[in-house]
Amino acid sequence: MPDLNPDELRRYARHLAIPEFGIEGQRKLKAARVLCIGAGGLGSPITMYLAAAGIGGLGLVDADVVEITNLQRQILFGQKDLGRKKLEAARDRLADINPHVDIQVYPELFTAANAKRMAADYDVIIDGTDNFPTRYLSNDVAVWLRKPNVYGSILRFDGQVGVFAPHLGAPCYRCMCPQPPPPGLVPSCAEGGVLGVLPGLIGTLQALEAIKIITGTGQPLLGKLLHVDTLSMRFRTLNLRRDPACPVCGDHPTITEPIDYQGFCGIPAAQAAPDVPTMTVHELKQLRDAGDNHFLLDVREPHEQSISRIEGSVLIPLGELENRTAELPRDKRILVHCKSGGRSARAVSKLREHGFENVWNISGGIIAWAREIDPTMAEY
Repeated sequence: MPDLNPDELRRYARHLAIPEFGIEGQRKLKAARVLCIGAGGLGSPITMYLAAAGIGGLGLVDADVVEITNLQRQILFGQKDLGRKKLEAARDRLADINPHVDIQVYPELFTAANAKRMAADYDVIIDGTDNFPTRYLSNDVAVWLRKPNVYGSILRFDGQVGVFAPHLGAPCYRCMCPQPPPPGLVPSCAEGGVLGVLPGLIGTLQALEAIKIITGTGQPLLGKLLHVDTLSMRFRTLNLRRDPACPVCGDHPTITEPIDYQGFCGIPAAQAAPDVPTMTVHELKQLRDAGDNHFLLDVREPHEQSISRIEGSVLIPLGELENRTAELPRDKRILVHCKSGGRSARAVSKLREHGFENVWNISGGIIAWAREIDPTMAEY
């Protein structure tokens, strides 16, 4: 293991003073490399605390740029970083926290084509994402490469943390969730919202679990899932079991290479997407300016409409739509929008299944309307 130089001995003095951790624990941290998938709400505290703690190498995967809606929870970034690539800003911030950390950035999506290559050189994988295809992909890669996978998820006021590691006797993520939920059933943080401090709590716990695994300190959450309800401030630990029939970590695995994770999670590939009639916000504006007699349907949630609303729109949340089709006209063109276009596309598909023919999705949703048509409208 690497030795600590004089600056590091001073920097990590509070670690070295812990009898159960000491200089050996710190040297193990310096020798270790961690890959964090995602530089958002979870990735921010994960990477900042690992860097501050003295991790030797830190890999960071993210393809996004910093937007103002990130700043409510993604504490890696500040106002000055708006419009920058997240990983450029993250590298600067983490290097300022601890110049001794070797930081590698991957400004791309974590996909079936590159996941094994990215993860191969790291000791621990941390999942800081909020989508199911990447969760299953990171799990499978961790199983194949025999690396611990530190899992975290957040939504609104609730979060979860666990460590999946079949090679250490624990189950994998697929043992807990053999099948993903139907598309749209579990909202993303962008759709469902998240209290800003929650990813700070969950991401910090993920960083803690990684440190425990690397240093051999304490009892990591192997075979356990920690559920946190911040409204009641309840922490519940659930026991998980390995599934002998798991297709990835079971006794007779059937999935040994990356698969089509989008398809597995019910998300059609772009080329195979349903034929959903679509128009842009500029085309919508032209119709409204011309006095076109259409019906503008908003399928967001009531709390979203309270933030911003296109005048004349009628709110029917997506989850209620199939039970409220009688409220929609069949003699008018129905134009459907949501926040960014995903839910409205699903709404159009549902309405066409119910016999509505002249129904269109507004691509980009109300965010595109705010950015391209009405810059005075609030974004969220």
